[in-house]
Parts: sequence; C-alpha cells; structure tokens
Amino acid sequence: MRVNQIVVIGTSAGGVEALRTIVASLPADFAAPVCVAMHMSPQSPGILSDLLDRVGPLPSTNARSGERLCPGRIYVAPPDFHMVVEPGAIRLTKGPKENRFRPAIDPLFRSAAQVYGPGAVGVLLTGNLDDGTAGLWAIKHLGGIAVVQDPEDAMFPDMPRSAIDHVEVDYVAALKDIGPLLGTLVAKPIEERAVKVVERPVPEYLEIEMKIAREENALDAGIERVGPPSPFACPECHGVLLELKEGNRTRFRCHTGHAYSISSLLSASSEAIEDALWNAIRALEEGDRLLTEVAAHVKSTHHDNTAQLTTLAQKTKREAETLRKIVIEFEPLVASKS
Repeated sequence: MRVNQIVVIGTSAGGVEALRTIVASLPADFAAPVCVAMHMSPQSPGILSDLLDRVGPLPSTNARSGERLCPGRIYVAPPDFHMVVEPGAIRLTKGPKENRFRPAIDPLFRSAAQVYGPGAVGVLLTGNLDDGTAGLWAIKHLGGIAVVQDPEDAMFPDMPRSAIDHVEVDYVAALKDIGPLLGTLVAKPIEERAVKVVERPVPEYLEIEMKIAREENALDAGIERVGPPSPFACPECHGVLLELKEGNRTRFRCHTGHAYSISSLLSASSEAIEDALWNAIRALEEGDRLLTEVAAHVKSTHHDNTAQLTTLAQKTKREAETLRKIVIEFEPLVASKS
C-alpha cells in the first residue's frame, strides 16, 4: 500500500506521559504511519516503544533502518540515532547532533516535509528550549499541517510556545484532543483537509541539511551555501558556525554539520562557560597546593626563605575562591522571550 501521508511527533521533557495520552486516543484504523522522536540519552534503555505499545490500539516498535512505513503503526527513534523518512521507508543515521541531541526532532520533521509535502502532519509537544520549531516551519512551508500542544497544557511549555511564536500553526490543542484531531485529519484526502494545501519546491538549504542528516559529508553536501559565516564557534567541534535565516528565525550550522538554534547555542555556551570556570578553579587550587608543598620542601631541605612562595600560594588560593564565588552565582545565558 502506497503511503502518501505521515504523522511525525516530537517531544522532550515530559514527553513520555504526553505521548501515552495521545497514543491511547488514536483510532485503531488510523490511516497513516506515526514516527516519534523524543530527546533521550545515548545510554537510554530504549523502552519508549514498549510503553506506547501497551496503551493504545496501534502497534509501536523501535524503528529499524530500511523498514517500510505502514499506516496504523508507530515507529520510535531509538537512542543515539536520528530517524528520517524516505519515500515509504525509515532511515536511521548517526548524522551530526542537532540542538545538542540525537535523536533530534528537526531532522525527522524536515525529512517528512521534504518527502511528503502536503501529506505531512507535524505535532510538537512538551519540552524545553526550541527543538522542533525549525522542522515544523519546514512542514508548514512545504504545505503540511502544524499541530502544537497548548503551552498552558504542557508540562514544559518552551517548545510549544516557540513553535507558536515562529510558525503559522494550524491547530493548538490540549493533549486529550490531539489524538482525535489526528484521526480526523488523516482520514480525509489531503486535498480535502480544512487547511489550504500549498505545494512549493524544497529549498536548496533544506536539501543540504537533509543530506547532512543522512550522513553525507557536510562540505560535499554544500554546507557553505546555506549562509554566511557568523562570529561564533561550534561548541562541539569549535568550527565556524554559518548563519541560516528561516522566516524570522536565525539558526546556525558548522562545517561538520552540527546545528543549533539560538536557544540551544546559548545553552551550550552556558555549559562551556561553567566548565571553563570549574577547570580554572581546579588549576588554581592545584597551583596553590603545589606552591605550598614546594615551599615546605625548600624550607626543610635548604632552610631558604620561602616567604615569596608562601605569598604566591596564598594569592593563588584567593583567586580560586573568587572564581568559585563567580561560578556559584553564574546565571545561565537565556534567549530573550520577546
């Protein structure tokens, strides 16, 4: 059976219960495949598919690369793999992290937009920061439907709120209403849906990003054509970040392929600042200890005046204490809510 539509769902913090609520309310005759990407640790046991399999009428499995997409089945991205869709099939990749995660939501959503166009339905649920906004924008730009959990209904409202701020969302709904809404949407022919179907060519930059997600070398894929160099470095590989404009949003990609929204870049920078401060504290404290031991050794063996060493050790200790106070009071960098 040819699949001409797909539902893709993205979530992060609070996502397990949100997904269980939706899956429990999907009809048994659901007319499209459902692909799910949820942020998780690479060391996660990968039991999300089992949890979803128990609560609703649709079978749920961890996706396998090359697996055919079938209506009425749920496919979950396994830990440490991006899941992207191709015509009628799934592909798992070890492409570069996006917004600091693999699996990330944006690659799945972009691939659904690229392959299925107006037949794609993107659903963004609870989560921190803003992964999924760019992917949902791509779905909407290429004629698909954008559904977002009501931020007031979300355990963590950042991801839904970001999507509403930056995407012309078709539906904002409470969790309990999303399953029935999806059932209604996929039961209709694409051209009869309530929203206007818009068919556009896939932008070059999105084609390039999908090549990267599918493990093609970023430089060979044409990464240098997506935007001008920015003054910022990639927090993961320290390469120059290129600046992408998408609607009213700015995003970044490095030559290796790592991708960041402004919010995820700020979050990564905050961690880098805190790590650097703690490393400086460690180095200063080790310097203090070394100077103190050297002073003791010199005094015991040579009876030399060790005042200078002792003074330097005390100064180093004060500097470490000053830095410790700074790092304890350090507030993470956050994107403006405006």
